[in-house]
Amino acid sequence: MNLNTLLEEHNITKYRLSKDGSIPYSTIADICCGKTKIEKCSAETIYKISKVLNCTMEDLIKDAFITESEYRTSFSVFKSNVCHAVKDLGDIEFLIRVLENDEITKLYKKEWYPETLYLLAMVDYLSRINNIPLCNKYDNIRCYQLDEIVYPESVLLKAQIRNDNTILEQYKENSIPEFLSHNIVEGNVRDAV
Repeated sequence: MNLNTLLEEHNITKYRLSKDGSIPYSTIADICCGKTKIEKCSAETIYKISKVLNCTMEDLIKDAFITESEYRTSFSVFKSNVCHAVKDLGDIEFLIRVLENDEITKLYKKEWYPETLYLLAMVDYLSRINNIPLCNKYDNIRCYQLDEIVYPESVLLKAQIRNDNTILEQYKENSIPEFLSHNIVEGNVRDAV
Protein backbone atom coordinates (compact mmCIF):
# COMPACT_ATOMS: atom_id res chain seq x y z
CA MET A 1 0.00 0.00 0.00
CA ASN A 2 1.14 3.54 -0.74
CA LEU A 3 2.71 5.22 2.30
CA ASN A 4 0.96 8.53 1.56
CA THR A 5 -2.39 6.72 1.63
CA LEU A 6 -1.58 5.02 4.93
CA LEU A 7 -0.54 8.31 6.49
CA GLU A 8 -3.80 9.87 5.32
CA GLU A 9 -5.88 6.95 6.62
CA HIS A 10 -4.19 7.16 10.04
CA ASN A 11 -4.24 10.95 10.08
CA ILE A 12 -0.49 11.01 10.71
CA THR A 13 1.94 13.51 9.19
CA LYS A 14 5.34 12.57 7.77
CA TYR A 15 6.90 14.52 10.62
CA ARG A 16 4.92 12.53 13.24
CA LEU A 17 5.87 9.23 11.56
CA SER A 18 9.51 10.30 11.56
CA LYS A 19 9.42 11.35 15.22
CA ASP A 20 7.37 8.40 16.57
CA GLY A 21 9.34 5.85 14.53
CA SER A 22 12.79 7.35 15.13
CA ILE A 23 13.29 7.46 11.36
CA PRO A 24 15.04 10.35 9.61
CA TYR A 25 12.49 12.74 8.13
CA SER A 26 14.39 12.74 4.84
CA THR A 27 13.84 8.98 4.55
CA ILE A 28 10.07 9.35 5.03
CA ALA A 29 9.94 12.30 2.61
CA ASP A 30 11.91 10.35 -0.02
CA ILE A 31 9.55 7.37 0.26
CA CYS A 32 6.44 9.58 0.04
CA CYS A 33 7.63 11.46 -3.04
CA GLY A 34 8.77 8.29 -4.81
CA LYS A 35 12.48 9.07 -4.71
CA THR A 36 13.05 5.97 -2.56
CA LYS A 37 11.10 2.74 -2.97
CA ILE A 38 9.91 1.42 0.35
CA GLU A 39 10.78 -2.16 -0.60
CA LYS A 40 14.42 -1.02 -0.97
CA CYS A 41 14.54 0.32 2.61
CA SER A 42 16.15 -1.63 5.39
CA ALA A 43 14.03 -4.15 7.26
CA GLU A 44 14.50 -1.99 10.36
CA THR A 45 12.99 1.08 8.65
CA ILE A 46 10.06 -0.92 7.28
CA TYR A 47 9.52 -2.45 10.73
CA LYS A 48 9.51 0.95 12.44
CA ILE A 49 7.03 2.37 9.92
CA SER A 50 4.76 -0.66 10.31
CA LYS A 51 4.74 -0.31 14.10
CA VAL A 52 3.77 3.37 14.00
CA LEU A 53 1.06 2.73 11.39
CA ASN A 54 -0.13 -0.45 13.12
CA CYS A 55 0.14 -2.60 9.99
CA THR A 56 2.32 -5.48 8.88
CA MET A 57 5.60 -5.08 7.07
CA GLU A 58 4.05 -7.06 4.22
CA ASP A 59 1.26 -4.47 3.91
CA LEU A 60 3.89 -1.80 3.30
CA ILE A 61 5.76 -3.61 0.54
CA LYS A 62 3.21 -5.93 -1.09
CA ASP A 63 2.33 -3.48 -3.88
CA ALA A 64 5.94 -3.64 -5.07
CA PHE A 65 5.58 -7.28 -5.98
CA ILE A 66 2.90 -7.41 -8.63
CA THR A 67 1.68 -10.88 -9.46
CA GLU A 68 0.36 -11.88 -12.86
CA SER A 69 -3.20 -11.67 -11.57
CA GLU A 70 -2.61 -8.01 -10.69
CA TYR A 71 -1.30 -7.11 -14.16
CA ARG A 72 -3.41 -4.33 -15.62
CA THR A 73 -4.97 -5.28 -18.92
CA SER A 74 -6.57 -2.85 -21.35
CA PHE A 75 -9.92 -1.45 -20.32
CA SER A 76 -11.60 -3.31 -23.20
CA VAL A 77 -10.21 -6.62 -21.99
CA PHE A 78 -11.26 -5.80 -18.42
CA LYS A 79 -14.83 -5.05 -19.55
CA SER A 80 -14.94 -8.27 -21.56
CA ASN A 81 -13.68 -10.29 -18.59
CA VAL A 82 -16.35 -8.77 -16.33
CA CYS A 83 -19.11 -9.53 -18.85
CA HIS A 84 -17.85 -13.11 -19.24
CA ALA A 85 -17.82 -13.53 -15.47
CA VAL A 86 -21.44 -12.36 -15.28
CA LYS A 87 -22.39 -14.76 -18.07
CA ASP A 88 -20.49 -17.71 -16.53
CA LEU A 89 -21.47 -17.19 -12.89
CA GLY A 90 -24.93 -15.69 -13.25
CA ASP A 91 -26.03 -12.36 -11.80
CA ILE A 92 -26.38 -13.35 -8.16
CA GLU A 93 -23.20 -15.41 -7.86
CA PHE A 94 -21.27 -12.63 -9.63
CA LEU A 95 -22.62 -10.06 -7.16
CA ILE A 96 -21.78 -12.26 -4.19
CA ARG A 97 -18.19 -12.82 -5.34
CA VAL A 98 -17.48 -9.18 -6.19
CA LEU A 99 -18.96 -7.89 -2.93
CA GLU A 100 -17.45 -10.58 -0.67
CA ASN A 101 -13.99 -10.05 -2.21
CA ASP A 102 -14.45 -6.26 -2.11
CA GLU A 103 -13.13 -6.06 -5.68
CA ILE A 104 -14.34 -2.47 -6.11
CA THR A 105 -12.28 -1.18 -3.19
CA LYS A 106 -9.23 -3.11 -4.37
CA LEU A 107 -9.43 -1.48 -7.80
CA TYR A 108 -10.05 1.92 -6.25
CA LYS A 109 -7.00 1.62 -3.98
CA LYS A 110 -4.88 0.78 -7.02
CA GLU A 111 -6.24 4.00 -8.56
CA TRP A 112 -7.62 2.04 -11.51
CA TYR A 113 -10.61 4.35 -11.81
CA PRO A 114 -12.12 3.22 -15.15
CA GLU A 115 -12.14 -0.38 -13.90
CA THR A 116 -13.47 0.68 -10.49
CA LEU A 117 -16.37 2.61 -12.00
CA TYR A 118 -17.17 -0.08 -14.58
CA LEU A 119 -17.34 -2.79 -11.91
CA LEU A 120 -19.40 -0.57 -9.61
CA ALA A 121 -21.78 0.20 -12.49
CA MET A 122 -22.12 -3.52 -13.22
CA VAL A 123 -22.89 -4.26 -9.57
CA ASP A 124 -25.46 -1.44 -9.44
CA TYR A 125 -27.04 -2.51 -12.74
CA LEU A 126 -27.32 -6.17 -11.72
CA SER A 127 -28.69 -5.14 -8.34
CA ARG A 128 -31.38 -3.02 -10.01
CA ILE A 129 -32.54 -5.63 -12.51
CA ASN A 130 -32.61 -8.31 -9.79
CA ASN A 131 -34.42 -6.08 -7.28
CA ILE A 132 -31.54 -6.18 -4.80
CA PRO A 133 -30.83 -3.09 -2.64
CA LEU A 134 -27.62 -1.25 -3.50
CA CYS A 135 -24.59 -1.92 -1.34
CA ASN A 136 -24.10 1.41 0.44
CA LYS A 137 -20.42 0.66 1.10
CA TYR A 138 -19.61 2.33 -2.24
CA ASP A 139 -21.71 5.48 -1.89
CA ASN A 140 -18.57 7.61 -1.73
CA ILE A 141 -17.46 6.28 -5.15
CA ARG A 142 -20.85 6.48 -6.87
CA CYS A 143 -20.57 10.24 -7.31
CA TYR A 144 -17.43 9.95 -9.45
CA GLN A 145 -17.30 9.88 -13.22
CA LEU A 146 -14.51 9.69 -15.76
CA ASP A 147 -13.35 12.99 -17.22
CA GLU A 148 -14.23 11.92 -20.75
CA ILE A 149 -16.95 9.64 -22.07
CA VAL A 150 -15.65 6.15 -22.80
CA TYR A 151 -17.28 4.36 -25.73
CA PRO A 152 -16.78 0.72 -26.71
CA GLU A 153 -13.96 0.46 -29.24
CA SER A 154 -16.30 -1.09 -31.81
CA VAL A 155 -18.63 1.93 -31.59
CA LEU A 156 -15.74 4.37 -31.99
CA LEU A 157 -14.48 2.44 -34.99
CA LYS A 158 -17.93 2.33 -36.58
CA ALA A 159 -18.37 6.09 -36.14
CA GLN A 160 -14.89 6.74 -37.53
CA ILE A 161 -15.33 4.50 -40.58
CA ARG A 162 -18.69 6.05 -41.43
CA ASN A 163 -17.46 9.51 -40.44
CA ASP A 164 -20.70 9.88 -38.48
CA ASN A 165 -20.64 11.13 -34.88
CA THR A 166 -24.41 10.66 -34.57
CA ILE A 167 -23.58 6.97 -34.05
CA LEU A 168 -21.86 7.94 -30.79
CA GLU A 169 -24.90 9.92 -29.67
CA GLN A 170 -27.25 7.02 -30.48
CA TYR A 171 -25.19 4.61 -28.43
CA LYS A 172 -24.96 7.13 -25.61
CA GLU A 173 -28.77 7.55 -25.58
CA ASN A 174 -29.22 3.78 -25.35
CA SER A 175 -26.56 3.27 -22.69
CA ILE A 176 -27.38 1.54 -19.41
CA PRO A 177 -27.92 4.39 -16.87
CA GLU A 178 -25.66 2.93 -14.18
CA PHE A 179 -22.72 3.00 -16.60
CA LEU A 180 -23.55 6.34 -18.17
CA SER A 181 -23.60 8.00 -14.74
CA HIS A 182 -19.83 7.34 -14.68
CA ASN A 183 -19.33 8.48 -18.32
CA ILE A 184 -19.10 4.91 -19.60
CA VAL A 185 -21.25 3.99 -22.59
CA GLU A 186 -22.41 0.39 -22.22
CA GLY A 187 -25.40 -0.93 -24.08
CA ASN A 188 -25.56 -4.64 -23.45
CA VAL A 189 -23.51 -6.56 -20.92
CA ARG A 190 -25.00 -9.85 -22.09
CA ASP A 191 -23.11 -9.83 -25.41
CA ALA A 192 -20.02 -11.59 -24.06
CA VAL A 193 -18.85 -14.04 -26.70
